Amino acid sequence: MPRPGPPLPDPGADPAYAALKARIIARTGHHYYIDKDELLIERLRRRFRDAGAADCAAYAALLSDGARGEAEWARLEAEITVGETFFFRYAEQFQALRERILPELIAGRTSERALRIWSAGCSTGAEPYSLSILVQELLGDALPDWRISILGTDISTEALATARAAEYGRWALRTMPPEERLRYFTRLPPAPGIRREGGYALRPEFRGRVRFERGNLLTLTEPGAPSGEPYDLILCRNVLIYFDARTVTAVVRGLGRRLHTDGWLLLGHAEPSPAFSGFLDAVSLPGTVAYRARPDAAVIPVMPAVPAFPVMPPGPGAGDDVPTGVPPWGPASLPAVALADTPMPGAPIPPPVVPADIVAGDRVDAPVSDRDRIRALADVGETASAWRALRIALDRDPTDPALRFYEGLLARALGRDAEAERALRAALYLDRGFVMAHYHLGLLLIALDRPGDAARALDNAIALSQALEPDAVLSEGDGASATEIAAGASAIRAALGRDSRGS
Repeated sequence: MPRPGPPLPDPGADPAYAALKARIIARTGHHYYIDKDELLIERLRRRFRDAGAADCAAYAALLSDGARGEAEWARLEAEITVGETFFFRYAEQFQALRERILPELIAGRTSERALRIWSAGCSTGAEPYSLSILVQELLGDALPDWRISILGTDISTEALATARAAEYGRWALRTMPPEERLRYFTRLPPAPGIRREGGYALRPEFRGRVRFERGNLLTLTEPGAPSGEPYDLILCRNVLIYFDARTVTAVVRGLGRRLHTDGWLLLGHAEPSPAFSGFLDAVSLPGTVAYRARPDAAVIPVMPAVPAFPVMPPGPGAGDDVPTGVPPWGPASLPAVALADTPMPGAPIPPPVVPADIVAGDRVDAPVSDRDRIRALADVGETASAWRALRIALDRDPTDPALRFYEGLLARALGRDAEAERALRAALYLDRGFVMAHYHLGLLLIALDRPGDAARALDNAIALSQALEPDAVLSEGDGASATEIAAGASAIRAALGRDSRGS
């Protein structure tokens, strides 16, 4: 058993920390951690304990120790690459895949009847499996006549192990309506470990056409002609946020070179750049942008730069004070939207008590690091640890609507539906314009077989989203835009049927 090591010192107290950090970023390209020492140190502490390393210098020596070092690099890369993932993430992009991209590719491949798809940075597999489900639905009875190859790659061996197992908790399925869960998954009984609350196993018919390999996107920046057949569709979403601008351009250029001449590339909503126009053609689709290869683009590899250290911490941010007199559920900039009431059934659950200084607009949001830590734990399946971290954060600030929102999501993931409803309603009491809280409350109420209440919650999410700028990124929405959530909520709302209105 590895012996526990002492706590990792603060960066200023360990002279070897800066060099270790620079080395990690240079190898992985994760410039995301340049100004996030607290998160990096927290992840390093776990590796120090498991590896029995006393300090940064000892851990750096382990990373250089041949085969042992390579094995430790794999564990470290899994630790620092926390891939947020859930099924059918970004409704607008999956709408574009369903209505334009995949139908066009299928029509253009009727002679060879083959499709090659690559999910780059696939984390625990929700994205490639979502594509497998969608392809099967689009091809229908013709599926047996086609050769469908879907590749998922990620730098994390642990994430890939989860992907190959194809077993997920409620967190990964949190935006999926109940009827879709039953169609695509089988229910798993509770088991020791992270599956104490049970889970869901993807049905075999959706797993067979997906394979997984370990891969580092930085290899795309290396010179040389691409190997293997080109891909018809590549998705690389929410991975490039880790890299600096020069590396992003080089990686996207490499992805474009691996596309078929009429292939498609989808990136995360926050990741497009004007620099891509030199080697990709942008195609505007409803709610999103997709890219197509330009065969005449020159090959200019750009290797990632090693940052200069030390990195100065960011300065203090602007305050979030709300003008006196503004109620706590609506920031001054929120459009005026008439919301439907969403009363609790039976005896009402009292909302949290809001102190007078908070009503006056003096509330300070909980530290972002609290939310990052909670999300990171939940994303890797450590739901119980995420719950404990949440309770600590709520003890510090019980009136933070985002923390109450995550309380609702985690309670639902743990099977505590009554607590989940209470928490989501508390979030809405504190911030009536919290679109994602309305949305997830609607999903929860559908699962609880309360269509009338669910319809009201979804109507609120739709109305609030439609009142915003279409490309506005919603708070705690995993990068989703107002248009995406409005479309997704509208589709779910329509499925409830007209009888749910006013019921």
